[in-house]
Amino acid sequence: MTWSFEVTPVDHPDAARLLREYLDEIASRFYGRQISDEELDAALEEHHSRDLTPPTGAFLLAWRDGELAGCAGLRVAAPDITELTRVFLRREERGKGGAALLVAAAEDVARGLGATLIRLDTRDDLVEARALYTRLGYETVEPFNDEPFAHHYFAKPLAPALSDRV
Repeated sequence: MTWSFEVTPVDHPDAARLLREYLDEIASRFYGRQISDEELDAALEEHHSRDLTPPTGAFLLAWRDGELAGCAGLRVAAPDITELTRVFLRREERGKGGAALLVAAAEDVARGLGATLIRLDTRDDLVEARALYTRLGYETVEPFNDEPFAHHYFAKPLAPALSDRV
């Protein structure tokens, strides 16, 4: 299995497709039912990803063996703090080691954006995500926003990339 990651504009068709899949799954899971196309369209506009582009952020696509597999977004919160968001792997790609690799690739991009700290929020029902972040060295922190869908907050200091070390 070969994984690769590429920073991609959020308006690229592959990025738009994955953002739609992500929000469809995350919203349907939250409401306990499949959301309608109208609800999904409204949610995509309300929770847009237009700021996940340089210099305010970045958006990564994940590929496994040449097939579109997932995505992750980064948002610059302060000159040295970047927020991880929109981390998603398609169902058929889960359990193949891609999530940890995707987060590591996002951390590398965050370093490139000047971050020395990466943070994120997640919901109560996303137990798999919380377990992943804990396994990857993220620690629970005090809330840093008042998002209505945020219940758990994590952060991780980012060591300089190996290429930046002397």
